[in-house]
Amino acid sequence: MLEETSPIRAADAPDTAFDISLRPPLFAEFAGQEKTVERLELLVEAAKGRGEPLQHILLSGPPGLGKTTLAYIIGNAMGAEVKSTSGPMIEKAGDLAGLLTNMPRGGILFIDEIHRLQPAIEEYLYPAMEDFKLDIVIDQGPSARSVRLNLAKFTLVGATTRAGMISAPLRSRFGMNCRLDYYGVDFLATIVTRSAGLLGTPIDAEGAMEIARRSRGTPRIANNLLRWVRDYAQVRGDGTVTGPTAAAALRMLEIDEDGFDEMDKRIIEGIISLFGGGPVGLSSLAVAIGEEPGTLEEVHEPYLIMQGYLKRTAQGRVAMPRAYRKIGLEPPRGATGDELF
Repeated sequence: MLEETSPIRAADAPDTAFDISLRPPLFAEFAGQEKTVERLELLVEAAKGRGEPLQHILLSGPPGLGKTTLAYIIGNAMGAEVKSTSGPMIEKAGDLAGLLTNMPRGGILFIDEIHRLQPAIEEYLYPAMEDFKLDIVIDQGPSARSVRLNLAKFTLVGATTRAGMISAPLRSRFGMNCRLDYYGVDFLATIVTRSAGLLGTPIDAEGAMEIARRSRGTPRIANNLLRWVRDYAQVRGDGTVTGPTAAAALRMLEIDEDGFDEMDKRIIEGIISLFGGGPVGLSSLAVAIGEEPGTLEEVHEPYLIMQGYLKRTAQGRVAMPRAYRKIGLEPPRGATGDELF
């Protein structure tokens, strides 16, 4: 349980009913990730042309970029039923057997956070993915016996935020590996405009762009910030989301023009003021600013590193020149990466 509520973390938390209602159902409505969408459309068209189930697909990338949405779009495109679960929910072989034996031919099994599958469960999954057979061991000791179950041909769509934690044998059994990257501001503005239309919220181009700029390249954050701005415009304005209205609403959440929240600034200030710009270990930094190491590593650091504010080294985290300038300081002479800025 987090001790403090960060605006960005609050915005990044799933709001299931809100999130699902804004998910595009078709490839044509999925803005951004053009290369991934083009590849998936080709796979779907080829599989439908042959009348065969789709090959197994692995979707990877940071949270909130649309992996679950793409899984359901694939299902819609194939006209197939999508059954959804997550890696931590499959605790024993019987759980996996129950899912797979109930899959119809051509059905899609979506496993979110697939890197969190237990190794023993992975072993059961290998023959199911390759040969559509499942070997279940019944009983224990001298009376143990193996039962082979024949499965309908299905498609496994796995999603992960930690692709490096997926074992090589499991990764090699996916026919297509698609990585989703952070979105550009223009695509996020398109997503915000579409979502506002679905919500019945009037929005102008400047308002959509203002929200997009502060969304850290993530559609989920953009949609949740839109909800906040919509409420602000309703209470403090005339209900229309304009540029000034969006800026005022997001200032109230303490989210600046670069999408930084209070914790992002504390990370940068901590590294520079407490540790001389680094390098500093993750655990030491977490203690210094009062946050969990896992939250720093998985929620905040990816964006800060991507934008060139931090760098990970073997010795620890190092503040880049851009981080000094962010808090109004001049980078020290010889600061790492100064030539980049």
